[in-house]
Amino acid sequence: MELATTLKGQAVRNQVREIGINGNYWYAVAWAIDLKPEKILSVTIWQQSIALFRDAQNQVQAVENVCPHKGVAMDKGQVKGDTIACAYHGWEFNGQGDCVNIPYWNSGQKLPCAQLRTFAVREKYGLIWIFPGDGAIADTTPLPEIPQYDDPDWLMIPINVHFKVHFTICNENTMDVFHGYLHKNLQGWFDPILLKLQETENSVKADYQVSYRGIMSKLLGLGDVKDQVTTQIISVDYRYPHYVNDLQGISSLYLMRLPIAPQESRSFAYMFLKVRLPKRLVNLLRPVLQPIVSNLLFMPFLKQDIEMIESEQGNYLKNPQRRYVEVNPAIIAVQRLMVRQYETFIKRQPSSHLETPPQSEVTSR
Repeated sequence: MELATTLKGQAVRNQVREIGINGNYWYAVAWAIDLKPEKILSVTIWQQSIALFRDAQNQVQAVENVCPHKGVAMDKGQVKGDTIACAYHGWEFNGQGDCVNIPYWNSGQKLPCAQLRTFAVREKYGLIWIFPGDGAIADTTPLPEIPQYDDPDWLMIPINVHFKVHFTICNENTMDVFHGYLHKNLQGWFDPILLKLQETENSVKADYQVSYRGIMSKLLGLGDVKDQVTTQIISVDYRYPHYVNDLQGISSLYLMRLPIAPQESRSFAYMFLKVRLPKRLVNLLRPVLQPIVSNLLFMPFLKQDIEMIESEQGNYLKNPQRRYVEVNPAIIAVQRLMVRQYETFIKRQPSSHLETPPQSEVTSR
């Protein structure tokens, strides 16, 4: 559905800061390289602690990080072949959550019905993904696609960030191209114009016209003259619960959002850049270029964003009833989408562990 791009004052629904997630999507929870054989990695997705481990076939398994015997965290234990063993009494569970051994149990006697909750899990694009919702639909729910991942024509920069904010604040920041004003000392983009806005049941896409000049224009290969102004179209596509940003074949950003808690979020991202160097030279310099581009091109902008959104979170917590005004219809559309997705999930699973009881009623527009 095409939406109007006219800027006008609209009241922000603060209740969006109290919603939970729609668990019926795949969420990136860890870099695959961080899960070593015979080790247990604890991750959290919307207040649900999950223990990851690799079985004897090197396949990733995901189980609830709470032993059903005494409630001890499973990540304190150890991996034994295809099982994960609790550190307290040594109870062992397989990847399906079944208790398969108790060290002091009488042989031949049937084991007690102690079951670990399990989660659908996949390993792709150098990431570990978990489906925290209805496991019955996990196989028919596609993972996000990252076509540039194996393309040697693109320089890929992995980016990992923690935020002390509710995930909705992060998502609004990513959609908000108008905050280029914040980055003026970094010679970021300027004079943004919202050209097009589209909304579907699970996505919001906005096309902005932005301008660059100076060092940023040169780094992106947009211009060679010092003060030359170059105008480009950037597409910001929020495909719930993740983002894809594209700058006309010059750069792409795939941003996988991990909501951890009401005041904590994490992002796993891949930035892809077209580098104006011979492919052979790019491959040779790739290990050097990746940290340079991340530290010099991306992180300075991100640090400024973090300061702003953490200030926003802090002031919301001090006074959740304070009223705010938004003029960007893309932000209002993103808020509407996040609330709608959460309400849809809760209606289907009213007793879900992923539900966050709001302090006040959350309603759709």
